[in-house]
Amino acid sequence: MRFAVAERDAALAEAAGEVLAKQAGAEQIRAGWPGGRVEAVDAVWRTLAGVGVTGALVPEGSGGSGGSDGLGLDENAIPPLMEALGRSGLPVPAAETVAVGTPLLAAAGAPQLPAVLEGSALLTVSLTPDALVPFAARADLIAVPDGAGLRLYTRDEVELEPVDSVDGSRWLARVNAPAGGGLLLAEGPGELAVAHRRGVLATAALLIGLGERMLELTVAHVRERHQFGVPVGSFQAVKHALADVELALRFARPAVLAAGWAQAAGDAEAAVRTSMAKVLASDAARKAARTAIQCHGAMGYTTEYDLHLYAKRAWALAADWGGPAQHREFIAGRLGLDVVSEGAGM
Repeated sequence: MRFAVAERDAALAEAAGEVLAKQAGAEQIRAGWPGGRVEAVDAVWRTLAGVGVTGALVPEGSGGSGGSDGLGLDENAIPPLMEALGRSGLPVPAAETVAVGTPLLAAAGAPQLPAVLEGSALLTVSLTPDALVPFAARADLIAVPDGAGLRLYTRDEVELEPVDSVDGSRWLARVNAPAGGGLLLAEGPGELAVAHRRGVLATAALLIGLGERMLELTVAHVRERHQFGVPVGSFQAVKHALADVELALRFARPAVLAAGWAQAAGDAEAAVRTSMAKVLASDAARKAARTAIQCHGAMGYTTEYDLHLYAKRAWALAADWGGPAQHREFIAGRLGLDVVSEGAGM
């Protein structure tokens, strides 16, 4: 089967990419870390909201009069858009807002939707009970599980306990929310399963973008860096290592596109395709980060170097929305295979 990005989906990703190319440099990414000027990140997010990013999956006419509105796209729009956002490294809750949060707010008729669509209110979501919630430490609106449902709370309705992360720009926090409070966004396994698959898909696409960016940075570096009078990139070992990264990304990208198609089409294997996409994207991004750091040598290990802005994000997202091991276990279960834990039989 051949997959191609639809014109409207590609146009949104291109518009977002143009904004990010102009406004989301390393300075803005670093601003998203603790101690930085997070308002610089918020300004870029509002601009992205203005071109329709936050309302990509929101039905048209849901935004209310006089404000931003939804674009009415389906899950096919997620891969190209999230890939552009991942490539930029902008520290925002892209998967949580675009793929999961705003569609749920629209379906629930939440009055907070217009503010989220225009980027004036930052929204984050977690579908895992008692989990650490990304961006909760600075979000205005936080949606977390409550029993069999998902409820939306304002920042002052919950207790937050910030938690350190490998990627400090994710602003992780443990959220204690009052049971039965807030606004009910979704209830029952069906609605939550759809939302979860969207979150996994978006995270996989972000990882593809991150991997591409790390590969680009590394290729540029090995072309300029010289040893023994020749570019480092001319060494066969370096060429092969970077080629392996490129192949991993090329194999992962179609799987992400296939997962988006399966979700949009209501395919019976959408869950399996989505898990496959997350496994391949996580592995490819981790390979990109590891290879990029090795090819940069000692400077690749310094957190002050821009490469780490992307590597740390990749490490965090590879484990988010289910790590590769968890998704492999799910796929194995669907295939009727026995799952053998690491170390068994040794």
